[in-house]
Amino acid sequence: MENRIKGYREKKSFSQGKLAELCNVSRQTINAIENNKYDPSLQLAFDIAEHLGVAMEDLFVPPRK
Repeated sequence: MENRIKGYREKKSFSQGKLAELCNVSRQTINAIENNKYDPSLQLAFDIAEHLGVAMEDLFVPPRK
């Protein structure tokens, strides 16, 4: 699953560390998710979307073919 976390995070002027702190995960976890190396749990995905103020369907997109 691809995501648009980095773009939305930068629009909010959040560092990876700040978003990680808000979601109670490590900065490395946010980095891995942004780089599509790790798929977040459903709860973490909802937390990220909530803190970024976007809908889940806007944040996560199916992979391009």
